[in-house]
Amino acid sequence: MVERGLQDARTLVTGALRGIGLATAVRLVAEGAQVLVTDLSPPDDPLVGQVLGRLGPAATYLPLDVTAEADWERARGWVESRWGSLDVLVNNAGTDLVGPVDQLDLAAWHRLMRINVDSVFLGVRSFTAALAAGGAGRRGGASVINVASIMGLVGFAETSAYNTSKGAVRLFSKAVAIEFAQAGKPIRVNSIHPGFVETPLLHIGMQRWVDQGKAARAQDLLDGIAAMTPVKRLAQPEEIAAAIAFLASTDASYLTGSELVVDGGWTAQ
Repeated sequence: MVERGLQDARTLVTGALRGIGLATAVRLVAEGAQVLVTDLSPPDDPLVGQVLGRLGPAATYLPLDVTAEADWERARGWVESRWGSLDVLVNNAGTDLVGPVDQLDLAAWHRLMRINVDSVFLGVRSFTAALAAGGAGRRGGASVINVASIMGLVGFAETSAYNTSKGAVRLFSKAVAIEFAQAGKPIRVNSIHPGFVETPLLHIGMQRWVDQGKAARAQDLLDGIAAMTPVKRLAQPEEIAAAIAFLASTDASYLTGSELVVDGGWTAQ
């Protein structure tokens, strides 16, 4: 594999026990990185053992509720005490919320924003100093990759809350990218905007549509989305992970404040 500056890179990935987060952890480890895997599960959850067994000695697990400031402080303490600095932060954890805007519950709206938006702010704020320290010795600096969505670029019926959250991630990423660059902090910040990816979260979302009587089967909805995508299929998590690994690497040393769209042509239509 071509050396891309990820060998021994100290990385933290949120929401890393499944879906895009897990695929990202697998890819980063394959490229030589050390990965702090974080998610909500307690350390004794069998899934944690399975994931660590798959990733090997380069990975460590730390429970992290991305909406809790104290958990981020604990994660920062872990990184500072064991690594001293951080090279890559992947803010991947997220959830969804669907339904007509006049039927959305305010508490559900706030929960979505805490998970999808507040977590990105907390992650970047918590690790700015550690990332600056890591980036000082790395071509292009440290890298923050915030996982947004094409729903942060275009609207979609009955997903106004999700659209709002991912649009916020997009502009937050641009704002802090400029802030860090102008301040001379060696930290690049970019957002990545996947299209429809075959993950547990997508399947759960489709089932919610079924439960609301909008389709007979979740698979029918998935097939319809694939048919509307120019390449006629859903993305696999590994394809998004490959793009994240690129943004994390020194190959992307001149990219900051950018949005990388990985959507099979969906937003080109």
